[in-house]
Amino acid sequence: MRQAGRYLPEFRETRAAQDFFSTCRSPEACCELTLQPLRRFPLDAAIIFSDILVVPQALGMEVTMVPGKGPSFPEPLREEQDLERLRDPEVVASELGYVFQAITLTRQRLAGRVPLIGFAGAPWTLMTYMVEGGGSSTMAQAKRWLYQRPQASHQLLRILTDALVPYLVGQVAAGAQALQLFESHAGHLGPQLFNKFALPYIRDVAKQVKARLREAGLAPVPMIIFAKDGHFALEELAQAGYEVVGLDWTVAPKKARECVGKTVTLQGNLDPCALYASEEEIGQLVKQMLDDFGPHRYIANLGHGLYPDMDPEHVGAFVDAVHKHSRLLRQN
Repeated sequence: MRQAGRYLPEFRETRAAQDFFSTCRSPEACCELTLQPLRRFPLDAAIIFSDILVVPQALGMEVTMVPGKGPSFPEPLREEQDLERLRDPEVVASELGYVFQAITLTRQRLAGRVPLIGFAGAPWTLMTYMVEGGGSSTMAQAKRWLYQRPQASHQLLRILTDALVPYLVGQVAAGAQALQLFESHAGHLGPQLFNKFALPYIRDVAKQVKARLREAGLAPVPMIIFAKDGHFALEELAQAGYEVVGLDWTVAPKKARECVGKTVTLQGNLDPCALYASEEEIGQLVKQMLDDFGPHRYIANLGHGLYPDMDPEHVGAFVDAVHKHSRLLRQN
């Protein structure tokens, strides 16, 4: 989760030279930022450095990254007719060639050391940014669309799905060996809205990506769905066509396993703030987490991204503790 980030001094140094989205558009810079965490820590996979908001950009929306504030859309979607401003979703993949180049370059430089994960934001999460014009604590404007403009909302979510499918297939064609879909704003929807406006599109992305990979003669790759604060939908997510369900730290591992059954892999879910604890305590928390999840169909991870003020030494302690306790679990 956010392996490459501001918590690393070398990341801040590399990023200082240019603005955020210029960095995203430079395959060489993305490759370097992707590889930095692997030089420091014995991680088991690399995650391509990019951003979920390159998709709205490719659809023709202006997005800037405001230091200290986060992403900003100067002209968000306000009315139904604003959807006419969006480009044809079929052209999105051709606009995002720089992501594919970054993936191919990084695969070459990794030379088989670890697999490379590609990703995208899920339709509802992308819609929230496009309507709100940035981050929001309530998502009230985006949810207003769901209640007042349900048809236009479905139209927008369909456009986003149609853009995401070729984008994710393109990532695999470029060399991504697994895909993660981030429904970061799932928690703003209750079960009813989630089942109506998020889940159908999450399902559709997985179904269509798999079908298109088959059509293109490409080998299937594992797909991961991470719906933050979506604990109310774990059963549904486990049946949405993904091999892995990512969990945030608010979900008890044993309850999650009961919800999803034995055939789906779980990923997660240490509270990222646990990395503020002493290295000794991090080791204890990791041991507890691994014991709770057990050794089968499980990928150890944080329950959300790393924060900029975290100590890289403590990230290293987390990774080492996972490897150490994994070995002990498997031996027993």
